[in-house]
Amino acid sequence: MNHFEVRSGELHCEDVPLTRIADAVGTPVYVYSQATLERHFNVFREALHAHAALGEPLIAYAVKANSNVSVLRVLAALGAGADTVSEGEIRRALAAGIPADRIVFSGVGKRRAEIEFALTAGVCEINVESEPELELIAAIAEQLTLQAPVVFRVNPDVEAGGHAKIATGKAENKFGVSFSEARRLYAAAAAHPHLSPLGVACHIGSQITDLAPFEAAFRKMRGLVEDLRADGLAVERLDLGGGLGVPYFNAPEPPTPADYAAMVARVVEGLDVRLAFEPGRMIAANAGALIARVIHRHERPEGRKFLVLDAAMNDLIRPAMYESFHDIRPVLATNAPPEPMDVVGPVCETGDTFAQGRSLPALDSGALVAFMSAGAYGAAMASEYNSRPLVPEVLVSGDKFAVIRRRPTYEEMLADETPAGWL
Repeated sequence: MNHFEVRSGELHCEDVPLTRIADAVGTPVYVYSQATLERHFNVFREALHAHAALGEPLIAYAVKANSNVSVLRVLAALGAGADTVSEGEIRRALAAGIPADRIVFSGVGKRRAEIEFALTAGVCEINVESEPELELIAAIAEQLTLQAPVVFRVNPDVEAGGHAKIATGKAENKFGVSFSEARRLYAAAAAHPHLSPLGVACHIGSQITDLAPFEAAFRKMRGLVEDLRADGLAVERLDLGGGLGVPYFNAPEPPTPADYAAMVARVVEGLDVRLAFEPGRMIAANAGALIARVIHRHERPEGRKFLVLDAAMNDLIRPAMYESFHDIRPVLATNAPPEPMDVVGPVCETGDTFAQGRSLPALDSGALVAFMSAGAYGAAMASEYNSRPLVPEVLVSGDKFAVIRRRPTYEEMLADETPAGWL
């Protein structure tokens, strides 16, 4: 469920008409529903709490999905932790009020300064993804005269994910250590005076709509926990990552959080570990929409029809990068009959195409459309390509809304650049 619905012929976010936001802020603009963010987090948490075998897990929201500080504040108020992949994301989580002891630091290429910052801040764990990284963490921890809390991300070699570019759990993917490395590295960490190995982690991909690959990976991870304990090593934590799919309107309905939680409970029954989960897309995706305005319709003599919008691939890159589907809805109801058309943006790239042959009413210049399910990996991946200002973001709560990231002016964009002194 989300809180975008048509009332009196107009699409609303909660109690706010989207035309009001578009008129006040301009387009394109991202709009998020606070009630939906809260509902999705609570549904996931309640599904986990329904099973005694899952204990009191850490739900570390994947900041990369939507990193706006106001979005993080909404989730922090509910008790969410944060899964982060950069110093910048750690700083965002801290700024939003998420305690450091609920922040996980992941990523395959952590820089020395980032590791130093994470350790000094006191994050609850650093997910180690390679032997060289473990050596670097150990050296930094020794320099700082502290013990680094580490969890080993293991690549379970399980194929999953809605697209090859978001599959992370196969042996050929860059993420994590192999099972053959994990036991040796864990033992080495346990013997190091400045490392504190706490557990193991996995993450096999994103937008997964079948529980089978999850279960296959999680059973492997249970086996690893048991093997490590048989080696005489303490294992307190098991981080099972995120990746549960969301409905994008054109795909099969994904498993529910309740189905997912029941499967996890079966797998970990009696294991006695503290679990962690890293949901991102499932919380944020359907909590947001990108609102755009029609520039014009272009119909070629041979019949090809283009709907040209003021939003572009720099605002929402998922269709260009992943061939992803977003439902496109007119903001104002219309009786115009639907017809197939290509929905495109103004950027000078053929890839700046949101949909081909999509059945839509013939909308006139100035009409508003909404790209649904755009709350995750939308604004977070936006850029200033073609020197287009970054898209603003708006948060809605009930009948009020606030701009939580404004659109920069062209003068501000240019002020970020300093001409070379000899020019």
